[in-house]
Amino acid sequence: MKLSERLNTICQSIPPGSRLADIGSDHALLPTCAVLEGRVVSAIAGEVNRGPYEAASKQVSEAGLHGKIEVRLGDGLAAIEAGEADVVTIAGMGGALIVRILTEGRAKLAGVQRLILQPNVGEDLVRRWLLEEGWLLTGETILEEDGKIYEVLTGDRSPSAETENARLYADTTVGEPPVRLDREQLIDFGPYLVREASPVFQGKWIGEIDKLKWVAESMGRSDSSDARGKKEALERRIESLKEVLACLPKDKPLSN
Repeated sequence: MKLSERLNTICQSIPPGSRLADIGSDHALLPTCAVLEGRVVSAIAGEVNRGPYEAASKQVSEAGLHGKIEVRLGDGLAAIEAGEADVVTIAGMGGALIVRILTEGRAKLAGVQRLILQPNVGEDLVRRWLLEEGWLLTGETILEEDGKIYEVLTGDRSPSAETENARLYADTTVGEPPVRLDREQLIDFGPYLVREASPVFQGKWIGEIDKLKWVAESMGRSDSSDARGKKEALERRIESLKEVLACLPKDKPLSN
C-alpha cells in the first residue's frame, strides 16, 4: 500500500510499537498502512460520518486486519476510551476543529504520549493549544503535494515541557540581516519551520502575503471607517511578514 506524501509523513512520525488512534480516519489508509508496516501493534480508526465509516470498514476488511484495526463511529475523541492509545493522529481538518476535538476530548488523552496533527489551515491555533495544554512541540514538517501546502505538527508529553517550550518560543533572531521574532510570531510561523526556512515554507508565506494584499485592496474600495481600519491592520500584517521573509535565503523574489 502506498500512502500520499502527506500521510506517509504522518505515518513515519508514529513511534514503532505504538497503539494508534486515527481520528477522522476516512478510508483508514493511515492505520492500515501503519499496521502492515509493523509500525503499530493495533489501531482504532474513528469516523463521525456513516459513509467514511463504511469505507474504512471495507478497507480494513479487504486488508484482512479486523484483528488489528477496529473501526468505530464517533465524534472526535468520543470514538476512543482513555488508555486505549499511545498515539493520536488527526489530519486533514481545520486547526479550529482539531483544537475543538482535543479540548472536548481532553479526558480521553490520558495515556497518550504523542499527538500528530495536520491542520489544513490554522496551524497557529494548534501550536497555541499544544503550548497552553503543556505538550512539547517536538517536530514540524512542511511539504507541498498536488499544489497544496501541508504542515505536520508533532506534540509529545514531557516532564520538562514547560522549560523546553519556554526555550523554544523565546524571542529569537533569524535570517541575514537578522530579524527578531517574538513568541506570537513563532507560534504563527512555527519555531522549527522558520529556522529552517525551506523553499516550501517561503512559498507558503509569499502566497499568504498575496492573499492578504488582495483582501486589503478589496477593503480599500469601501468608504466605511471599519473597512479602513481593517485595511490598515492588514497592511501592517503584510509589512511584518515581508520583513521576516526579506531576511531569509531567497529562492524566488517576493511579489510587489
